[in-house]
Amino acid sequence: MKHNHNHDNAPNAGPQLVPVRFEYTHLTAKMVCVAGTFNQWRPEAKTLRYAGTGHWSKDTALLPGSYEYCLIVDGQWMPDPQARDTVPNPFGGRNSILIVATSPEAAHRADATDLPLKNENKKTKI
Repeated sequence: MKHNHNHDNAPNAGPQLVPVRFEYTHLTAKMVCVAGTFNQWRPEAKTLRYAGTGHWSKDTALLPGSYEYCLIVDGQWMPDPQARDTVPNPFGGRNSILIVATSPEAAHRADATDLPLKNENKKTKI
């Protein structure tokens, strides 16, 4: 009998869930939720937790991919002010875009592409 030295007999688990944190700050909000393509646009499925001093947050995990979402603050749907990108929605408003990378390292690489380049060797003219 042949022995498999690769030890890759375990079934492929497929894409892994990636931790995601939604955060919002509003000093007078009574309830903050998030709804999007990741939860069939159901705000009650993801209610942010109040952490004091107007800070709200929700930790969750999503599969890698691109999602549209909105925050719901005291019943008012709005794009996330911290989102980098938005797209028009069919109701005349805007949806925020969330890109979930395959790993934290991939997310850091994606973030780095948006940063300006620094040239430490640049000479200044006198």
